[in-house]
Amino acid sequence: MHFNLRWLLTQLILKSILKLAMATTNITDVNFEEQVIKNKLPVLVDFWATWCGPCLMAAPILEELSEAYKDKVLIMKLDVDANPATSSKYGVMSIPTTVLFKDGKEIGRHTGFAGKQGFEELMMKGGD
Repeated sequence: MHFNLRWLLTQLILKSILKLAMATTNITDVNFEEQVIKNKLPVLVDFWATWCGPCLMAAPILEELSEAYKDKVLIMKLDVDANPATSSKYGVMSIPTTVLFKDGKEIGRHTGFAGKQGFEELMMKGGD
């Protein structure tokens, strides 16, 4: 039985993206301040793009962490291509970049694919 590996990989990536979209909140330049800066909970913002392979690799990990930490740290996604103002304001030059905000201020940042442990370590900075 022959199957198309590219098709299979595409399907897995799409499933990861769709699953992530359900567990996280997509934010924009317009609602960034309301959703992130004014939020009472710490917020981990995933600056990403649809064409970024490492961003897509992070998708299932961020979904899992979003569920595990839902009452402690929120995970939100910002597409850098669709929202250049916020990306520029926070100096995002490479993706993926994850930035942790607490009480309206940046308290941690990681550029590149962090893996589950790296994302968790960043999220723990938001704890009291």
